Amino acid sequence: MNEGVGDPRLTAEGEVSLARLALDDNELSHAADHVASALGAFPTLPEAHEVLGVLVSRPDGGPDLWPLDGELYIGTAVARAHALAYQGQYAEGLELLVSAQGHEPAMPWADAPWVLDAATPAKIAPGDLVSVFARLFRVMPELRQDDVRAAFAPYLALARNMTAAHPESSWLWWAASIYLRRSGEYVEAAAAAERSAQLEPSDRADIALGYALREQGRTDEALVALQHGLTFDPKNVSLYADIAGLLGSAGRLDEAIEWADRALAIEPGHDCSLVERHGLRYRRDGDVDELVAIADLRRLAEPGSHEAEHADAELTDRSRQTWLGGIAVPTEAVVNVMGQFLEKHSPGDEPPQLSLAVSSIEPPSALLSVERIAPGSDVTFNEILAPDPRQPASLDGRAVRQIEVSVWSYDGTTARPAVPPPSEAGAQAVARVAEWEWLHLPAAYDRAVLLADTSLDDLLGVLVHPVLPPSDDLAIWPMWIRQLQTWACLGIAHHRTDEPWPASTRRQVLADLAYGPEDWITEAAMLALSATAWAEPATREDVAELVGWRFMAAAEASRERPVTILESLAQLVLATPAMNPSVAGLARDVLNPVPEPAQAPAAKKRRGWFRRG
Repeated sequence: MNEGVGDPRLTAEGEVSLARLALDDNELSHAADHVASALGAFPTLPEAHEVLGVLVSRPDGGPDLWPLDGELYIGTAVARAHALAYQGQYAEGLELLVSAQGHEPAMPWADAPWVLDAATPAKIAPGDLVSVFARLFRVMPELRQDDVRAAFAPYLALARNMTAAHPESSWLWWAASIYLRRSGEYVEAAAAAERSAQLEPSDRADIALGYALREQGRTDEALVALQHGLTFDPKNVSLYADIAGLLGSAGRLDEAIEWADRALAIEPGHDCSLVERHGLRYRRDGDVDELVAIADLRRLAEPGSHEAEHADAELTDRSRQTWLGGIAVPTEAVVNVMGQFLEKHSPGDEPPQLSLAVSSIEPPSALLSVERIAPGSDVTFNEILAPDPRQPASLDGRAVRQIEVSVWSYDGTTARPAVPPPSEAGAQAVARVAEWEWLHLPAAYDRAVLLADTSLDDLLGVLVHPVLPPSDDLAIWPMWIRQLQTWACLGIAHHRTDEPWPASTRRQVLADLAYGPEDWITEAAMLALSATAWAEPATREDVAELVGWRFMAAAEASRERPVTILESLAQLVLATPAMNPSVAGLARDVLNPVPEPAQAPAAKKRRGWFRRG
C-alpha cells in the first residue's frame, strides 16, 4: 500500500502539503490525488480530511474528483467514500470503506467522525445498512490480532448505533447480533438476536441466538434455539450441520453424527454435512479414512471455494497429532543422554566428547545426531539381539523384500553413509522446504512438490549427510536431522511422478528405505508413502500393504529386543489410508498396551503387542 519506507504519518503529512500547494494553484485533480495518497498512508490524519472537505465543498469539486475507473488505488476509494459522506451519501460511502477493509483489514479505514457519529445511522435506510453489514460479513476476518480488532472497532460502534436509530428493524438487530458475536461481545449478541426474534420471529434470528449462546458455552440453550430455527425451514441442511457441529463441540458425538446423517438424508451431497460427519466419526472411532474422505472432498473442490476452505479447516483441526500434523519426537537412549548433557552445556563451550555404553544397538541416525553434537564421542553397544536391526526388515527370520537402495552400510556396529553427499544446491533446497509441523498430510505433500526437480541422488544424500541447521544450538540436531529426512523422502515421493506407481522409481526407493536397516529413515519413508496415498487414491491399497508389513516386522522384532521407533511406526500405521483393520488394531495395542497381571510372568514376553485369539 505504501511506496518506499518511512513513517506513514510523515508520508501522509507530506502528501497533504503537496495537496495544499496544488489547491492554491487551483489544480483540483492533483490536490485530490495527493489527498488520496495521504489517506492511503494514514487514514485518520485530520489534515487530510480537512483538505478533502475543502475539495468537496467547492462548486467544481465533489466525489468525482476520485473516480472509480481504471486501476483503482485504495486511497482513492477511501477518499471517495468520505467525499460521498460529506454530501450525505452515507450508505455508498460505507460500502466503499468496507471494500477497502477487505483489501487491507488491519488499516483503520472507517475510523472517521461521520462513521462513529451516533446520528449517522438515522440518515441511512435500514435496508441499506443491512446491505453494508452483509458486505462486511463477507470480508471480515477473525479479529484475533490487535491491529485488526482496532481497525474493525468503528463498525462495532456503527452496529450499536444503528439499532438505537432504528429500534423496530428486526433485520438490523439480526445484523448487529452477528457482528457483536464475531467481535467477541457474546452476551450482547444474544440479546440482539432475542430482540430480532421478538420483532419478527425468523430462522435467521434463532440461528443468530444459537450462535451467540454457543460461544458462551450454553450448549443446551443454543441447541433449543437452533432447533427452533428448523421450524421455519425443516429442510435447511446447513442448520442441521450447524447443530451437528454444536453437539460435536460439546463432545456429544453420537448425537452429532445423527444430525449430520439427517442432513445428508435430505441432501446426500451436502458438502458441509459430509465434512462434519467425517470429522465427527474420526473423533469417535479414530479411523483415519474419515479424514482421508475430507481430504478427497478438499482435493475435488474448486480451489478457494467455501467447500475447499471448510474441508481444509476441518482437516487441519483433526490433524494436530504426530505424523498427521508433524514429526514424531525421537526416543532413543543416546538422544536422551545428549539432551541431559546439553542442559548443563553452556553455549560457546568446546564441543563435548563423551563415552557412552548403550545396552543394545540404536538407529544410525540417532548416532549421527550424537556425532554432530559431540564429534569424536565413543558409543558402544553391549549386545546385538536378533532380528538384527542392521539388516533389512524380516518376518519369521526371512527378509520381507529384497533391497536395492540403501543409504547406510555397516562395519561391525558402526554405520557409515553408503551414498555420497548431496550437492550444495540440493542440500539447501531440502533445508528451505523442511518444517517441523504442517497443517495436514495433503498440505505437506503439496509443499514437497518444490523438491520435484531436486535430483534423486541429492535427496538420498541429504538423508545421511545433513546440512547445517539454521541455529548454532546443538540441541536442535536430532530434530533437524529428522526434518531433513522427512522432507527428503517427501521429495522422493515427487520424483518422476509421470511413472505409473506400481513400477515407479519413487515407490521402489521409498519402499527400500522403509524396509532397510532400522532407522529414523524408516519412519520418514513410511510417512512419504502414507502422504502419497492421501494424495493419490490409486496407490492406497499398495501403500497400506507396504506400511502394514513393515510395521508387522517391527512389532515381531519388539518381542525379542527393543525397537525404539515402534510407537512412531504404529502412529504411521494409523495415519495411512485403507489400512488393514487387524494391523490398525495391533498399532493401537502398541500405543495403548493392556497392563499385564502381576501373577502371569509367562505372558510378559509378549508385551501386549499382538492380540490374543
